[in-house]
Amino acid sequence: MSYTQTALLVIDVQQSFRHRDYWQPDEAAAFLAKQQALIDGAVARGIPVIQIFHNDGDGPFSTESGHVRTLDGLRIAPDAVFTKSRHSAFVGTGLDVWLTERGIRKLIVSGIRTEQCCETTTRHGSDKGYAVDYVTEATLTFPMTHADGTVFSAADIRKRTELVLSGRFARIVTVAEALAMRQDEAA
Repeated sequence: MSYTQTALLVIDVQQSFRHRDYWQPDEAAAFLAKQQALIDGAVARGIPVIQIFHNDGDGPFSTESGHVRTLDGLRIAPDAVFTKSRHSAFVGTGLDVWLTERGIRKLIVSGIRTEQCCETTTRHGSDKGYAVDYVTEATLTFPMTHADGTVFSAADIRKRTELVLSGRFARIVTVAEALAMRQDEAA
């Protein structure tokens, strides 16, 4: 596939997260650097950049909060913007129509949260027939506590997400790998 058949999804990289009690700024800087490199690389290659916002109508994820906007520190001039109220960027947004009308067959997935909206969109996109590159280093998540008290670190969650997606729903790649067109895609 050529770059013209590829689109970058930037999922939920929005100020809303800074207003949640689980927000951890220590990983945010590294994430923003990788996310920015992915966006800049996509733009340089003519890959459309699609920005997805989550708006569930409550708290910091509501339009009224003023936080449903690009996360501070990220520069993005998207080719299209979609707003969702579910985990998958495909549910109720028109994203699939937009992609189909432009002949997009491959998605590069990035954003917040690794195991939620990014993973769900990846699975949904794969099931719809898109080839998916999942750029774990350009996703962000936060520690979670299991019902039994076990704490899973952000690194644990990223590793688990790679495990369940790799070879089934997506190719797990770095920013550099996502932006490098492979020989088998040059058709």
